[in-house]
Amino acid sequence: MEHYTSTQFRPADRLASVQEYYFSRKLKEVARLNAEGMNIISLAIGSPDMPPSEHTIEVLCQEARKANAHGYQPTIGTPELRTAMATFYQRWYGVTLDPATEIQPLIGSKEGILHATLAFVNPGDTVLVPNPGYPTYTSLSRLLGAEVVSYDLTEANGWQPDFEQLEQMDLSRVKLMWTNYPHMPTGAPARRETYERLVQFAQRHGIVIVNDNPYSFILNEGEHLSILQIPGAKDCCIEFNSLSKSHNMPGWRVAMLCSNAQFIQWILKVKTNVENGTFRAIQLAAADALTNTSEEWHREMNIRTYARRRAIAEEIMTTLGCTFDPTQTGMFLWGRIPDSYAHVEDLTERVLHEARVFITPGFIFGTNGERYIRISLCAKEEQMREALSRIREQFKP
Repeated sequence: MEHYTSTQFRPADRLASVQEYYFSRKLKEVARLNAEGMNIISLAIGSPDMPPSEHTIEVLCQEARKANAHGYQPTIGTPELRTAMATFYQRWYGVTLDPATEIQPLIGSKEGILHATLAFVNPGDTVLVPNPGYPTYTSLSRLLGAEVVSYDLTEANGWQPDFEQLEQMDLSRVKLMWTNYPHMPTGAPARRETYERLVQFAQRHGIVIVNDNPYSFILNEGEHLSILQIPGAKDCCIEFNSLSKSHNMPGWRVAMLCSNAQFIQWILKVKTNVENGTFRAIQLAAADALTNTSEEWHREMNIRTYARRRAIAEEIMTTLGCTFDPTQTGMFLWGRIPDSYAHVEDLTERVLHEARVFITPGFIFGTNGERYIRISLCAKEEQMREALSRIREQFKP
C-alpha cells in the first residue's frame, strides 16, 4: 500500500502570496553568526528592553497567585480592563469611549489587523496600505484574499498621505485603508490636519480608516493625538493602541481596538470564534498600567531614556553617511542612505558582517523605503555606544 510522504503534500494556495516575515528569517542568520562567535548587536527590532512599572508587575504576581484566576476568560475582556482602556483614552487623548460597547481588548495589534480584515473585507475587495508601512498590513490582507493597493508616502510630503493622488485612484472596491501615525518606520509625527482629511476621505468614499497608534508616547513631549479626536471619526474609523511600546509590555500581548459599537460587534463576532480572552492576571495588571502609570514614569521611560539613545543613533546615521529628519518621533531612527550605494543591503549587509551590528533595510517596508535604513532605539546605551564604536572602526573616512 502506497503511503504519502511529506514532500507529496502541498500547502494552501494562499501561502504563495506571502513570504516568511523578514525578521523571522533574518534572526536565524543572526543566531547562526552569534553561534560562530560574532556577538551581533541588534538595532533592528522595536521590542522595548525595559520593564513595565514595578506596581504593574506586583499586580500580575498577586493576581496570578489567586486560585480562581486561571480559567477561561470572556473574549470581550474583563470589565476592569475595558474601563481602564476608556480611562486611558480620556486622560491622554480627551476621547470619550463607552467601555461596554466602544472598546475591544486584543491579544496584540497583529490580532486586531486579522480580525478587522475578516470583519470588513470579502475576498477580492481592495485594501489600501501605506508604502512604506508595517508589512503585516499587506501580508495578512493577502492571506485573506484581499487585493492590496499601496498608496505612496514620500519624504518630500513629510510621509503624509497624498490626498490628490488618493482621489485619482479607483476606490470602488476599497473597504479598508490602513494608516499609522506617529508613523512606523519613518517616525513622521501625527498631524491633526492629516486626521481631519482622512475622516473626510472616509466619509466621502465609504471607506473604513484603521489608524494604528502605538507610538504616540515615544519621544513625544507635545499633545497626544488620536484620529478619534476628530468630529465624526468614530462613525467611520477604528483606532488600535497598545501597551507594547508605551508601557514596555510587548510580550504581554495587550492592545485595544476603539470605534463605534456596531464596528466593535462585527469584530467581536470574528473574535469569539477564534480565541478566548487573555489570562485574567495579565488583564488586571494591564488595567493597573493604564490607570496608575504616572506622568513622571512616562517622561523617564518614553522620553528621557529614548532621547539619550536617539542621540547615539544619530551619530551612527552620520557615521554611515545617512541623512535624517531630526523632527521624527517614535522608537526608531529612519535615514536615507548615500547615493554611492546601489542597494540598501549593500550597506546593511556590510554593517552586519563587518561591524557586527544588525540594522533594518528599509525595503522590507515597501518600495518607497528602498533607499533608507531604520535603527531601533530598543537597546541599552552601552550596547548602542559599542555599536557606534564598531561602525566607526569599519566606516572610517
